Amino acid sequence: MTKRVTAPLTKEAAAELNAGDSVLLSGVVYTARDAAHKRLCQLAAEGKSLPFPVEGSVIYYVGPTPARPGRPIGSAGPTTSYRMDAYTPTLLRLGELGMIGKGRRNDEVVAAMKETGAVYFGAIGGAGALLSRCVRSAELVCYEDLGAEAVRRLEVEDMPLTVVIDSEGNNLYETGRADYLASLEDKN
Repeated sequence: MTKRVTAPLTKEAAAELNAGDSVLLSGVVYTARDAAHKRLCQLAAEGKSLPFPVEGSVIYYVGPTPARPGRPIGSAGPTTSYRMDAYTPTLLRLGELGMIGKGRRNDEVVAAMKETGAVYFGAIGGAGALLSRCVRSAELVCYEDLGAEAVRRLEVEDMPLTVVIDSEGNNLYETGRADYLASLEDKN
């Protein structure tokens, strides 16, 4: 069964998601990659406000290609998430509740997720053109000098994602592998 989720998230909505759930995400999502994350964390360290409402926010790790005529955004496939791991705990503690990317997260990120009640969604790498069709609008928020990696505010509708790590730290990369190996043993 696919769950419908709206961003920004609430802690209650995040708590209802389990590793392995298929979701369709709609609402407001912000884009940011490592260079933008570094700047956001510098602002936080200086006690300054972030350039978007971080409470309940979902950040998509993406550097989209230029938009084609008539489209709000170009191809928008996920970036490998570990590039943001050094910065993620800070943003989670500021109120971010969701992340979209691909690949594993380190132990510090998972611990911060459990502490703050956040979730990590996986998007399919290589499906950027398909994912861009879920974007209804895109507007530059800040860091235009970063080009494709600038922070943007996206309005998305029914973006297909999978909960990879839930707010309790359950990790599909671990449980899925264990389940697969157990199924192989059952066949022998």
